[in-house]
Amino acid sequence: MNIFSRLLNIGKAEIHSVVDGFEDPINLTEQEIREMKEQLNNGTEALAQLKALSIRKKNEAEAEQQTATDYYNKAYIILQKSELGELEAAEADRLAKEALKRQGTARKNARQLEGEYTELHSACEKMQGSINHLKSNISKWENELKTLKARVQVSEATRDINKKMTLMDTGSTVSMLEKLRERAAQQEVLAEAYSNMPEAGRTIDDEIDAAVNRSDRQAEEALQKIKESLKKE
Repeated sequence: MNIFSRLLNIGKAEIHSVVDGFEDPINLTEQEIREMKEQLNNGTEALAQLKALSIRKKNEAEAEQQTATDYYNKAYIILQKSELGELEAAEADRLAKEALKRQGTARKNARQLEGEYTELHSACEKMQGSINHLKSNISKWENELKTLKARVQVSEATRDINKKMTLMDTGSTVSMLEKLRERAAQQEVLAEAYSNMPEAGRTIDDEIDAAVNRSDRQAEEALQKIKESLKKE
């Protein structure tokens, strides 16, 4: 094996190692993204329920506050009627006192509900922040996964190219080219040799006749020249 093939084999082994090393991160990243999306769905559902509870507590607090206001107004009206003589003083005091007691209870309930609403609202904001952070991480990891897969594709393509190159026997290829060059040179020399050889199949008589015919043509040409010179005289 020549040095070129050895280097290609080393490169091939390294690329295999790199590609194999990519597989686990890809699988782990995909699994992580699936888990984060599941957490996102669960978190979104929990946030919706928490917001609904927060809104309900807020409405209940406002309702209790309105109840407290109504009882206060009723106590005030009762005392006014007592002043106007429309109700007996003792009865008016009793009813006004009961109204104010209920006002106090409603105000206490309102404060408690407002506290619960404040806690729930704060929890909603924190959960919303966590969900937003989770969404950002999912988007980040999905982009990372795309990049990782692209790198794997490049590595696999490089591996395939190098694999094909390692299957090529460079020594035999060079030897074959040298043989082709030698054969071409031999053919060229042989063709030149054939061109310098006399025509095949000619006998000695053929050569004599050819020489005679050549002499006859020369004599005929000389005769024509003499005739032309006589005409000029």
